[in-house]
Amino acid sequence: MSRVIELSRESMNALNGGPFAALVVRGNAIISTGTNSVVLWNDPTAHAEIVAIRNACVALQTFQLSDCEIYSSCEPCPMCLGAIYWARPRAVYFAGDRTDAAKAGFDDAFIYDELPVRPHERRIPMVQMMREQAAQVLAEWGAKPDKRRY
Repeated sequence: MSRVIELSRESMNALNGGPFAALVVRGNAIISTGTNSVVLWNDPTAHAEIVAIRNACVALQTFQLSDCEIYSSCEPCPMCLGAIYWARPRAVYFAGDRTDAAKAGFDDAFIYDELPVRPHERRIPMVQMMREQAAQVLAEWGAKPDKRRY
């Protein structure tokens, strides 16, 4: 965890990125690192955990990290939490929590609040279109005998 916190400080100071970092570890080996690169890359999804997961998956040539752990300098945001569940690591260890992040200006509470709201009632309206056609593609996937499950 000390290395993650050190990386978060480096990201903030030396790289002019956000004050967040993450590691993916397997056994005693660091497989990948990630720092918040949202502003550097002009990519709102370039959070530390996402970057670390992407790097680890490339390094290990897999889309699941079931034999790994993730270390993060802060409690994962909703987006990162979703990515973590899809990556399926054994465990996640974090230092700061969401209230610490909010005090520093990174408040994701509104996203947590939006999750139970019906799509068309959210702050950013979400309009469903062509459901039947999309459902057909999903049904075809369900029946596909040679699909690779993930």
